[in-house]
Amino acid sequence: MSNNYIIWAISLLAIAGVIIRPFKLPEAVWALGGAILLLVFGLINIKTFTGGVAKGTDVYLFLAGMMLLSESAREEKLFDWVAGHTVRASSGSASKLFLLVFLAGVVVTALLSNDATAVVLTPAVIAATRASGVKNNLPYLLICAFIANAASFLLPISNPANLVIYQKELPSLGHWLGQFLLPSVLVIVLTYWALKTTQKNALKESFSTDVEHQPLSKTGKLALYSIIATVAVLLACSALGIDLGWPTFITGLLCTLIIGAVAKKSVIKPMRQVSWGVLLLVAGLFVIVEALTQTGVTQHLAAKLAAAASHNARSTSMIAGGGLAILCNLMNNLPAGLIAGEISQAASMPDLVRKAILIGIDLGPNLSVTGSLATILWLNALRREGINVSAIDFLKIGAVVMLVPLIAVLLLLPYISI
Repeated sequence: MSNNYIIWAISLLAIAGVIIRPFKLPEAVWALGGAILLLVFGLINIKTFTGGVAKGTDVYLFLAGMMLLSESAREEKLFDWVAGHTVRASSGSASKLFLLVFLAGVVVTALLSNDATAVVLTPAVIAATRASGVKNNLPYLLICAFIANAASFLLPISNPANLVIYQKELPSLGHWLGQFLLPSVLVIVLTYWALKTTQKNALKESFSTDVEHQPLSKTGKLALYSIIATVAVLLACSALGIDLGWPTFITGLLCTLIIGAVAKKSVIKPMRQVSWGVLLLVAGLFVIVEALTQTGVTQHLAAKLAAAASHNARSTSMIAGGGLAILCNLMNNLPAGLIAGEISQAASMPDLVRKAILIGIDLGPNLSVTGSLATILWLNALRREGINVSAIDFLKIGAVVMLVPLIAVLLLLPYISI
């Protein structure tokens, strides 16, 4: 058996481990374990291993900074405060609460990334809906899962996958908005319509809005100001074409330290609550994709994609975007995004195709519970609260909530972006 076949076998088993989590071991164990096996068996050399790890530096820094900032805000009850206000503003109307939670999800995803929506907004929505006596809080929890992916290409900072796809060629903020603002708005609107349609029977109840009012503490306000300042810094960096990794990490760390100092609390607790294993997971996947690239598959696919795009960019964009959307649900959007990023860098292709690739990677995971890291984190947050959503039930909803916006945006993409 040639080395290429063995590389593929180990890589696919590692990715399957990430998705299925045999023996309930963390996802990072399978990704990093697969990467180490490739090295130990001599299928890749140490240069390839370290080079793969190094490629993810900007993503690690971005994720670390966002997770630190989000965890500090959660610790200071900022998201509980937002959720409480959302319930009171709903006036006891399920439809109005649905809209308000959806809008909150859009804002959190756009400004703090899709993982933040899954990790910090989900528990806040659970707490607020329970306090108000909502009998069926599933529609509002589904929002946290679906909007985390649907709104994740509104801004460059909304999804780490955006950094992976474009790597060193990440467009400036102005260029990004020209390309993705209208497509993103279309997807968000259609996601709202599709999700509300699937949940219409559950949105007929009324509930109490007499949720205990907890004023935002001094440090809670500081967390809010920290988020605003961080977003301003990142948008400025994006507008100037500066890599987002170091600015995100520095601002996230500084905000955590300042909030801890003002609150006179140790920063150890919020730092320990951060899912640092995510960084090891991403590092392992970067190495695996580097090994797969060594087999020549990305160069082969890049050549095929470039040739197809030269003949018909529009149909190629639809096939690439739709195909990657499905692939995300078979192997998770992290490895799919890394492979797509390598293909995008290896091939000279029209912007239309690259935009479709990013949309497929960002929106595609809304079909299944294992499609994206954000959805996996969302599922874990539910399980901690004793709430179970089966893969089949999610798939039934996702088939509508993902496919309707995806088909529409891929069809209209040539007309609604620069």
